[in-house]
Amino acid sequence: MSPRPDVHTGGDADVHAWLRLSYSPGIGPLGVQRLLRAFGEPRQVLEAGIERLRGVLPRPAAEALLAPPPAALRELLARAPDWLAEPAHGLIPLSDPRYPPALLHIPDPPPLLWVHGDACLLARQRLLAVVGTRHPSAQGARDAHDFAQALAAAGVTVVSGLARGVDAQAHRGALLAGPAGASTLAVLGTGCDRVYPATHRELAARIAREGLLLTEFALGQPALAAHFPRRNRIISGLCRGVLVTEAALRSGSLITARLAAEQGREVFALPGSIHNPVARGCHRLLRDGACLAEQVDDILDELGWSAQREAQDRAAPADEAAVELLHAMGSGPITFDRLLHDSRMDPARLQQQLLELELQGLVTRLPGGRLCRVSRA
Repeated sequence: MSPRPDVHTGGDADVHAWLRLSYSPGIGPLGVQRLLRAFGEPRQVLEAGIERLRGVLPRPAAEALLAPPPAALRELLARAPDWLAEPAHGLIPLSDPRYPPALLHIPDPPPLLWVHGDACLLARQRLLAVVGTRHPSAQGARDAHDFAQALAAAGVTVVSGLARGVDAQAHRGALLAGPAGASTLAVLGTGCDRVYPATHRELAARIAREGLLLTEFALGQPALAAHFPRRNRIISGLCRGVLVTEAALRSGSLITARLAAEQGREVFALPGSIHNPVARGCHRLLRDGACLAEQVDDILDELGWSAQREAQDRAAPADEAAVELLHAMGSGPITFDRLLHDSRMDPARLQQQLLELELQGLVTRLPGGRLCRVSRA
């Protein structure tokens, strides 16, 4: 498990330090881990002298970290505060309670996550990746869409990469499950202020409104070939499992499936026609031990989510006050004091109502005492 320092980004100085540490040339996620283990907070790293840093980093990287930032990093430092001022935008470092615990268990967790949308999705327990070829058959596109819609309706948050083909169909299917569904999360291979491919701008905007966009890449970063394998490790790392609907033998989706297996996640694959070249990757996965998925219940049963689904189907707010309370909570984490103010409830009544909603699995408590909706009512 990677280090998780007991610090939080408390203001511009902390954001500045995290950005300097995370995007200084020659360091990378593993270098950030070593520095945090050695010195603690990012500001303490930046205050360490060159000799101490050289005990952790190669000399060029240590010198670059203490030198004036290069032009691209200066531009990022200047842009980030304005971007983060938007209510739906956020920056989640390793130290933040909202940082997904599952990502802490991969070998190189991203030091920073840029988010746009409902960050409460990161607290969900049931996340499943749906991935596949950018050029699916008509049947493959329907399968990705329909499986994603059914999964979201069953309370599973669908994770994919916003690419053409299967990814886009998975996002659209999950969104079609509507407000009662578990929505969708798109992991980007660009900065959070960019959309790739450009034809998915409308889809990305809808995901930002109803789900979550997430990336480790800094603002302004374009779509580069080297970004997508890194994006894929986040997709698999966030999730309990990965469903591959259609994939060729040489496919980024198979890389995602391999990463998932290495990370201890379940791999599922849909069978296809022996005459379909983009089914061969799924057939190889099945031969190598992936779980056969012929229907959504195959996935829910394998992951132990069927019983949870039945419990959630039975769980509903007991009265109108509970529905109003969930509405007052909004889509993001909220403190008890803020909720007390917004709901205008008596403190004892509010505590009792929150306890009932927690027992129903509709509210969870995050580290630091904040509250967050688990599913939408």
